[in-house]
Amino acid sequence: MDDQRYIRQTLLPEIGPGGQELLARACVLIAGAGGLGSVTALYLAAAGIGHIKIIDSDIVEFSNLNRQIIHSEAFLEQPKTISAAIRIKALNSRVRVTPVRTRITHHNIDGLLTDVDIH
Repeated sequence: MDDQRYIRQTLLPEIGPGGQELLARACVLIAGAGGLGSVTALYLAAAGIGHIKIIDSDIVEFSNLNRQIIHSEAFLEQPKTISAAIRIKALNSRVRVTPVRTRITHHNIDGLLTDVDIH
């Protein structure tokens, strides 16, 4: 991958061009688009993870905005998954985002993990 976007990462011997290719092919599940999930999603998108599946059943509330930095006032009362997906795509248009608006339970976890490399 000869891309200036990731040049600093690919210069690291621990990553290199091959590692960046692996990141680009990886699918990561993020359980929740709240405080930790929102930061994680942004960093993974910036690093070049190829596919992010973000799962949350909640909506963006005004009281979320001080700590859930992926969301903004423009998405108040909207699903967190949609808010997060739009922000991720704005940061890195190459990332495929699958927003899933549901609560994770023992009944649905196996289906949600389909095609996921890291969770």
